[in-house]
Amino acid sequence: MRRFFTWALPVLLLLICVPLVLFLLAGTLGARADQEALALAEESVRRAAVQCYALEGAYPQDLSHLEERYGVSVDADRFRVDYIYIASNLMPDITIVPLSGV
Repeated sequence: MRRFFTWALPVLLLLICVPLVLFLLAGTLGARADQEALALAEESVRRAAVQCYALEGAYPQDLSHLEERYGVSVDADRFRVDYIYIASNLMPDITIVPLSGV
């Protein structure tokens, strides 16, 4: 009986600990992926605004201009884009906020 516990206890601990660790890691990786998606969305809007300024000589007045002419696409189900136009020669205030907890 003692032999049974010497090998069964480590196996039982492995069977419990490994899935628990994998579950915790999956949650962490999911949160990191959401943060990365948020950063990429903001970067793509900013780059398109700068490209528009370089090509057209003025920053776009609204986000729809970037969507139509520069192919910017932000997932409206996941993010809200706050695009505040200041002036044609000043970089707009661009803030992207996740709609769910990112």
